[in-house]
Amino acid sequence: MLKVVPVAISDEVAAAILAGFKQGVIAEAKRQSVMVGKEVARELPNALLDTQTLVNQSLMFVEETAEMATQPKRKRSRSARASDKKLSKAFKEANQRMRTKKGTLRKGKTQGDVARLAHRLRKKM
Repeated sequence: MLKVVPVAISDEVAAAILAGFKQGVIAEAKRQSVMVGKEVARELPNALLDTQTLVNQSLMFVEETAEMATQPKRKRSRSARASDKKLSKAFKEANQRMRTKKGTLRKGKTQGDVARLAHRLRKKM
């Protein structure tokens, strides 16, 4: 069986070993960074093409959506427009009745009360 005997090394030898190790690590890091840089440079044109394709697809989607959004609105019926005008007048009347001269709602009244009154008034028109 072998016995391991601790050997003391001088500080100069230890410093030389560490300096050599440090130089090896730096050289390996440079080699790897160059390899990664070359790989990125090789892949860059493909990545740019992929990006261009994605941008073109997005633009086409925006154009299609814009075409769909610009379709003409359907014309509202005459009775619906008349009903809207009546309701508008009814809301003006209801607000006038439910508010004070200062413009605040009367005590105990809410906007819901105004709306209910407006719908009742519209029925009577």
